[in-house]
Amino acid sequence: MSGVGQGVLVLGATNVPWELDPAVRRRFERRVYVPLPDEEARLTLLKLHLGSTPHSLSEQQLRALSRRTAGLSGADLSVLVRDALMAPLRELQSATHFRQLTDGCWAPCKPSERGAKKLSLLEVPAQALRTPPVTHAHFDAAVERCRPTVAQSELARHEQFTREFGAGNAV
Repeated sequence: MSGVGQGVLVLGATNVPWELDPAVRRRFERRVYVPLPDEEARLTLLKLHLGSTPHSLSEQQLRALSRRTAGLSGADLSVLVRDALMAPLRELQSATHFRQLTDGCWAPCKPSERGAKKLSLLEVPAQALRTPPVTHAHFDAAVERCRPTVAQSELARHEQFTREFGAGNAV
């Protein structure tokens, strides 16, 4: 870009590069296509979004989840994880029965479980409430609800744009 001093990097990003005015496009020497995350990147993003939240997923289950989420963007994965993380809270809200654990805390349970007591969430003392951990089943349900926000036709358009106007190898 003319007029920019040494040591200064100007970076632009867009989801629709074909909409850029050709004069603007010419000002950027390199155009790099960043594809949707691959399996390893999806695994990293899933772990990142899970953070320190208690869950019962094994490394193997996380890897399988990463394979099942092909075609999802980073933003899609964020939505998926948030949905799965909310599942235990939804279970608490809809629970009709709770049982007291050995430590005195209360956990949601099925009416048929031993020690089940008919209570609503509001009847359980907040400090004695045990939130269920996030499970593989929660993620299975979230994957079923989550749809990719980037269409295959849009990906093809990005690849075509990169062939025509991209500089260097696609990243």
